[in-house]
Amino acid sequence: MTSNKSNSSESVNNPQSGQGRPLPKKEADLFKNVVKFYESKQYKKGLKNAETILKRFPNHGETLCMKGLIINSLGAGDRQKDEAAMDRRQEAIDLVKRGLMMDMRSHVCWHVYGLLYRSTRDYPEAIKAYKQALRIDPDNLQILRDLSLLQIQMRDLLGFRETRLKILTLRPNSKVHWLSYALGVHVCGDPEGAIGVLDSYVGTLEEGSSERCRGFESSELALYRNRVLSEITEAGDELVGVKKALEHLEEIRDVIVDRTGWLQAKLSYQLQLGMFCEARDTCFLLFQRGCTEDHRVHGAYMCAILNCDRETCMEVQKMRGTGTLATLRPLSDTDRNVLIDEYEDRINDCNCSHTQNGAHCDRNARDDATKKNLAACFPRSAAVNRIYLTLLSPSSKRFRTSIDKYCQRQLVKGVPSLGSDLSALYLVENSNGNLGHDRTHYFLATDPADVRLHPVYQLLVQLVDSYIHSLSSQNTFPNDSTEHPPSTLLWAWYLRAILHEQAAEYANGIALVNKCIEHTPTGVDFYELKARLLEAGGDIQQAADVVDAGRDLDHQDRYINNQTTKTLLRAGREDDAKKRIAMFAIHEGDPEQNLYDMQCTWFELELADLCRRKGQLGRSLRKYMSVIKHYEDYHEDQFDFHAYCIRKVTLRTYCELLKFEDEIWGLPFYGHAAKEIIKIYLHILDTPIQSEDDEEPDYSKMTAAERKKAKNIARKKKKSQEKSDGNGCSKKPEDSSKSTDDTKKRGKHHPVNEDPNGLELLALDPTTEAKKFAAILVRHDPKNISSWVLEYDVSVRRGKMLMALQALCKIKHIDANSHDLFSRTIDFSLKLASNSVKSHPSSEKVISTEFPKLMNNLSLEEYIQSAFRTVKADPLSSLPLRIAVAKAMISADIGTSDDALSLILDSKLTGRGVTINSCLEAMQFLESVEPDSAARKEQWKMLSTAKFPFVKDF
Repeated sequence: MTSNKSNSSESVNNPQSGQGRPLPKKEADLFKNVVKFYESKQYKKGLKNAETILKRFPNHGETLCMKGLIINSLGAGDRQKDEAAMDRRQEAIDLVKRGLMMDMRSHVCWHVYGLLYRSTRDYPEAIKAYKQALRIDPDNLQILRDLSLLQIQMRDLLGFRETRLKILTLRPNSKVHWLSYALGVHVCGDPEGAIGVLDSYVGTLEEGSSERCRGFESSELALYRNRVLSEITEAGDELVGVKKALEHLEEIRDVIVDRTGWLQAKLSYQLQLGMFCEARDTCFLLFQRGCTEDHRVHGAYMCAILNCDRETCMEVQKMRGTGTLATLRPLSDTDRNVLIDEYEDRINDCNCSHTQNGAHCDRNARDDATKKNLAACFPRSAAVNRIYLTLLSPSSKRFRTSIDKYCQRQLVKGVPSLGSDLSALYLVENSNGNLGHDRTHYFLATDPADVRLHPVYQLLVQLVDSYIHSLSSQNTFPNDSTEHPPSTLLWAWYLRAILHEQAAEYANGIALVNKCIEHTPTGVDFYELKARLLEAGGDIQQAADVVDAGRDLDHQDRYINNQTTKTLLRAGREDDAKKRIAMFAIHEGDPEQNLYDMQCTWFELELADLCRRKGQLGRSLRKYMSVIKHYEDYHEDQFDFHAYCIRKVTLRTYCELLKFEDEIWGLPFYGHAAKEIIKIYLHILDTPIQSEDDEEPDYSKMTAAERKKAKNIARKKKKSQEKSDGNGCSKKPEDSSKSTDDTKKRGKHHPVNEDPNGLELLALDPTTEAKKFAAILVRHDPKNISSWVLEYDVSVRRGKMLMALQALCKIKHIDANSHDLFSRTIDFSLKLASNSVKSHPSSEKVISTEFPKLMNNLSLEEYIQSAFRTVKADPLSSLPLRIAVAKAMISADIGTSDDALSLILDSKLTGRGVTINSCLEAMQFLESVEPDSAARKEQWKMLSTAKFPFVKDF
């Protein structure tokens, strides 16, 4: 009897939910309250109820887990990463693990275990915990929902589809479950299946229900179904889905609220199907709805007029910014004339009928509009007037007249962005086949050597010089009697200074900007331009002073304040930069921390670059990693939209969000940070960092006095370090309550950076870290040549010669004339010849077959000599390429040193790629080849000083 009574008492004191021993009713009700308080974020009340249960049943697994989850949530709300917060975090982990050990057959414990992992962004482990919970309770909807969110976050698309199907099977009366499953089928690449699911859902709706009537949600659902329908393809007809989608658009016409989106989808389908007359009408409807400034619609309109093929139409629709068909590829004279007739201003007014609903615009009025062309129908459209310039041949008289009129109009208005606007006309044909197709395309000339030779630039110089001459003497433009205010001459000077900047004529640009400042000392734009000219010309310190003076004219201008901060950082004046940026940050606390909270990536990149230039590699790594952390947060932020977008039926935008998040690692700021991280780790790998604090001086070679002095210095350094560490850990603990009060007043407590100098990052394996970021770049930014250059550098150091060869082939595909390709091809050839790196026999076989193709089946000597002849014959060949060829000649002992040096000296700095850094690199090469030859170094110094007149010392 005693034994039985003891066993019964034990089962009451230690009930295990899920194993047949549930809590008593009172504690069971308290446990329900714990869950309710947790879900409503009333953590303190939930914690109190959990502790009440644990007083009687201290080993109840589910309550222990819920208590740990609540404590973890309380710690997550506290941003301060102090010792107490870390202890609280560890306590939560210990409680959840202890609860799980007490009741491993409880789905609640495994669910909480997964939530704990999710809070730390360890999604793979959280998924494992959720799946274990579902083995115990397969039909738990909450766990299934949480699992599906993690699966779409991790892009486990097949798992997401299966999970949503199970949820739909359990709750088929919910609209969200139908749409989620349809989306899961769609993202798995089965558009026909997704259409079937959507149709099944619509079939469950009653006639006259709100989901079938005109409204936002029904409109979005119909347009999403239409988009999915267009993705259906068949073996014999790739456009079968597009045809069905076009027919479907007419069926859903009365349901659609987003009429512009409906017209854009219709336009895309019409272009793909070659229905150019109908596409032209659709474009006019879009123009009449206010899309006259949308260059994608203009590009589609051009394709419809010229009856372009499907590939061209799709390429034009993917263009961004102000790009159109006219800026994508060269047009024939016939095509140009056809488009010019549409955009030329022949009629000053238009009697087009505009209605509220563009889809029901009068067809006769629309035909009358097309006869009058775009310029007549939309005379106030800036895009129509600007696109007209891109259609004209730069050598034609009509182009000169039109751009003359365009510039005069903008100068009278005083438009500061006119220079950058006109620079978009510096289009150059590219037919080298490196773009992945055989068609000739345009690229924008940005190098000063190309800009100076461009006919549009030369014409602009002539026009602006004539403006300045005429306005200075008569206050009128040439061949015009209308007098203009003095500000017109001011902006003509400003435009001419920008043209000097584009051609790298910095001294002449400074002279004109000084005139602008003397004329109007309060013009902030003039100071900014002068600072840019000084920085490009080599005097970054004076540039910082100038832009700061411009900032001082308007303390409310955030843009000029940011430009000042950026220039000060580039000048190495970190403290001044922080003072300037603090003017637009929260005043309390550290502005640098505030900018981190605001995810101000440009500031952190500039600060990281400054630290790298100073040799503070650890701190630089810390700042670059902050940018990486921001992008990880951007990727994490999509988690909140998985359920929201489906609930709000914004499915089209949600699909675009998923695509954007998948491509986020290829964005420029992330690429900048990742590339610099790779370079730093490669530098550490090549030249390992030795800590000065750990070095023990050699006392044996010192005298007694020197030894005593050295020991005193070491003692003081150690004491200073200990004092610094002590101050970093805690300071005046008696003032902690006051600090807490101040924190409450400010409303935010910033976390303490435990590794501001990046010592932990410096201690990581440099090869592993460089490999990780290089793999990210080549996967998400494969069209950027620097991604493959760094992939080569990492692969060579890892001894992966086949991967290095692949990187070289990718570089050649992007730019066959790159100096990076030439220098690394030589490096690869020398490594193969020296047998310094051993590869697998199969890899060696591939390398021996493919690498000669990369060198055009030439020997190393022939390859270098061929490059020497090519560079020598082309006066515009880039200076970095000349330096690379000259270095190759010296390292391979090909030709004479005079031949190598002549490649650099004979360039006269008239080619491409001339920068301050490339000139300094050339000077270092000259000194290494002929250290005693002062004449050639002086010659190069004179050339460099003439090009960059503000550099203090070359």
